[in-house]
Amino acid sequence: MNATPPAPPVDGAALLNEVEAFHRRFNVFPTEAAYVAVALWDAHAHLVECFETTPRIAFLSPEPGSGKSRALEIVELLTPRPVSTVSASANALYRLVDSAAGLPTVLFDEVDTIFGPKAGADEALRGFLNAGYRRIGGALRCVGEGSNQNAQVFGSYCAVAMAGLGSLPDTVLTRSVIVRMRKRAPNEKVEPYRQRIHEKQGHELRDQLAAWADTVRDQVAEAWPEMPDGVSDRPADVWEPLLAVADAAGGDWPARGRTACLELINAAHDNDEASLGVRLLTDLRDRVFCGADRVPTAVVLEGLLAMDDAPWGDLDDKPINSRTLARLLAQYVTPANKPIKPRGIRTPSGFPKGYYAEDLADAWTRYCPPPPEESATSATSATPQVSGGESVADTAHDIRHMSAETATPLFPVAG
Repeated sequence: MNATPPAPPVDGAALLNEVEAFHRRFNVFPTEAAYVAVALWDAHAHLVECFETTPRIAFLSPEPGSGKSRALEIVELLTPRPVSTVSASANALYRLVDSAAGLPTVLFDEVDTIFGPKAGADEALRGFLNAGYRRIGGALRCVGEGSNQNAQVFGSYCAVAMAGLGSLPDTVLTRSVIVRMRKRAPNEKVEPYRQRIHEKQGHELRDQLAAWADTVRDQVAEAWPEMPDGVSDRPADVWEPLLAVADAAGGDWPARGRTACLELINAAHDNDEASLGVRLLTDLRDRVFCGADRVPTAVVLEGLLAMDDAPWGDLDDKPINSRTLARLLAQYVTPANKPIKPRGIRTPSGFPKGYYAEDLADAWTRYCPPPPEESATSATSATPQVSGGESVADTAHDIRHMSAETATPLFPVAG
C-alpha cells in the first residue's frame, strides 16, 4: 500500500501576496508600504509567541469615514482568536490574555474614545498596551474574596490592532506601526464588503496563514533579521517581528518589508508632534541661539513669541513666560548632569538672567533632530550674543525695533 505523499510546502511569498490582495479589495491605504506592513502584521499575529515584542498597528485619521474600521474588520478575519472591542477594562484584558484559549488578537475600534482629549487619561489601559508590547510585560493583581487575597501576575503580551481619530499617547505610538488613513478620492474604488460572503474567504486565508506559520515557527523563533541602515532602538523592536516574517516568506517580501520599514518610520517621524520640551530645545537651537553663546531670558522669550508657527504664544491659554521656560528646560541636563537653569549674564549695565549654549549643548545633541543643512553662520552676527561692553538692555531694544529686513535672519525658519 502506497503511503500518502507529503503535502507540498506552502509558498509563504505567494500566500502573503494573497493576503495583500485581499486587503486591497476592501481597503485603500495611503501608500504601498502600508499594504506590505499590514500583510506582515497579519502573519506575525500567528507567530507572536516566537518574538520578544509584538508591534501594535494603528489605523489613524483626522476625520471619520476614512476606512479605519473596515481595515480592522479585514484584519479580524485574518488573525488568530480575534477579540473586537470599543470599550474594555484593563483587568478584563489581562484575564483574556491569561485564558487557556491561547493568546488573543485584540482589536480596538474607536480608540480615540479611550485616549482622546475628552476621554481623560486611562492609565490602566495604557499600561496594558505598553506592557503587553513586550513578552515580559504583565500586571500584579490581588485575587480572592474578602481578606483571602493572593497576589497574582497576569500576562498582557498579545497582538493589538487599533483604529481611531486623531492620535494616540506617545508611549503607544512609539510601539506601533502607524497607518494614517484618509478619505477615498472619487477615483479610488473598493469592493463592497459583505460579511456573509467575505468572512469565509478571509477565514480560509487565516487558516492558510496558520498552517504556514507552523512550518516556519522554529525558523522565525531563531531569526535575528538584519535591520535597514539607521533603524535601531524602539523602531527596530517594532519592526523586527515583521521583517522576520518577511524573511521567512521569501520572494520579494524581504526587500519590500525593509522598504516599507524605512518609509513608515520616516513618515511617523514627519507626522509626530515632538514633545513640547523637544520642540522648545529645537526652536532655541535653530531659531533663537543660531550660534550665539548666550542669550538673555527676555530675548529668548521675545524670539519664541515671534514664531507664528509655534505653540509658545498659547500654552494653557497664556503665552510662555520665564517661569514656564525654566520649568520646561529644567527637565533636561547640562553636560555636567545638572538641570538646565538660567544663569546670570554679566554686562556693563547689569546682571540679567539668561541661558548659555554650553548648558544646552548636551540636550541639543541627544534630543533634537539634526540641525538644518543651511549654515546659521550668516545669522550669528545678528543674534543677541552678550559680550564685552554690550548692554543687554540695548540688545533687547535693538531686537524689538529691527527693520523687517534685519530681523529676518535673527530667527531663521528651519528648513
